[in-house]
Amino acid sequence: MMSVSCHNLEFGRTRLEFAACGCSSNASPNRLSVRNRAKALLRNVNSGCKARKLLCSRREIGRCRVFSTKTPEAFLSAGPPPVLDLTKEPTGPLSMADMFEVVAEDLLTLNKNLQSIVGSENPVLMSAAEQIFGAGGKRMRPALVFLVSRATAEIAGLKDLTKEHRRLAEIIEMIHTASLIHDDVLDESDMRRGKETVHQLYGTRVAVLAGDFMFAQSSWYLANLENLEVIKLISQVIKDFASGEIKQASSLFDCDVELDEYLIKSYYKTASLIAASTKGAAIFSGVNSEISEQMYQYGKNLGLSFQVVDDILDFTQSAEQLGKPAGSDLAKGNLTAPVIFALEKETKLRDIIESEFCETGSLEEAIDIVKNCGGIERARELAREMADQAIQNLHCLPQSSFRRALEQMVYYNLERIK
Repeated sequence: MMSVSCHNLEFGRTRLEFAACGCSSNASPNRLSVRNRAKALLRNVNSGCKARKLLCSRREIGRCRVFSTKTPEAFLSAGPPPVLDLTKEPTGPLSMADMFEVVAEDLLTLNKNLQSIVGSENPVLMSAAEQIFGAGGKRMRPALVFLVSRATAEIAGLKDLTKEHRRLAEIIEMIHTASLIHDDVLDESDMRRGKETVHQLYGTRVAVLAGDFMFAQSSWYLANLENLEVIKLISQVIKDFASGEIKQASSLFDCDVELDEYLIKSYYKTASLIAASTKGAAIFSGVNSEISEQMYQYGKNLGLSFQVVDDILDFTQSAEQLGKPAGSDLAKGNLTAPVIFALEKETKLRDIIESEFCETGSLEEAIDIVKNCGGIERARELAREMADQAIQNLHCLPQSSFRRALEQMVYYNLERIK
């Protein structure tokens, strides 16, 4: 049985709880799980504004439960959280188009508004925005805003979405797009979604300014929502992006990086925006704080699971499938979950990475080691643990087509590594 991970990351505004399925005290010692490798520690991670604390416990090997710093009694008195029910997983292949069908009209309206919301003051910036908005993105984040908005609106008795819901979805997609423009500059990527990147077409200077402009424009629209809680929530995301990039840049080729640090970086770079999206949607529906917090946890767990799956695919898919060379993160020194797990078993991998792949064929050898010593399998366990929690976070919602779509997003993600 897969053991549980008990990573509890406290990020100032909320504690991030990484805990999933019930654990077994007689688990094979040869199958080290995330739970077994967690060290007892209390570490302050300084992000430039306030300390972020990370707390892991390896006590109570035989039992482990989800807990909350706000209401521990409710969780401590409950039984172990349910694991992902495989009997409920869709039998056929899922597509985002099918999952998002229930909010298709909302997404059509969003697509019409996106380019106009950027503004037309500068033709070059407008052209840059058109380039990436028109590059065939999945619109996953605004779709999640619409799904959570409609699922929670039913609880609050709203007959339709508010203008704040719709504006939030537009802001979220703008922030995401701005981050992609900057990411492509930092990664020196020439292609995204099959099209040339903004910096490839217009140069680095224009790309950086285009990303800055979109961050600023989204912030202006965010302020006009006049909801202080949501403003703080989304503003933190922009700060998290920068923190994630700094953490990544400062740990390249560092074979001592721990899983906890990887999870924090993944939260900053990926899960923070998704969590803020889903919680912001619930806040604008007017539901109580317990439900909005569960929506935050759903977005956080889904986002982390997505990142782990993406990092697995970097080793298991071909360059044609990825749209970039396989193992590209590893080649740049960015050590992800499969590599971190593999490093625990194979000392030769450390030597290869620390040499920064100076010898011909060394990158290919490192990729083979990651694949053959269990790094991929253990990363799959981690992705499923996060997925377990995301499903559990949805239990506060009434059954509806919108909740089903939110559940399907979790299954869709795991399907990518079957």
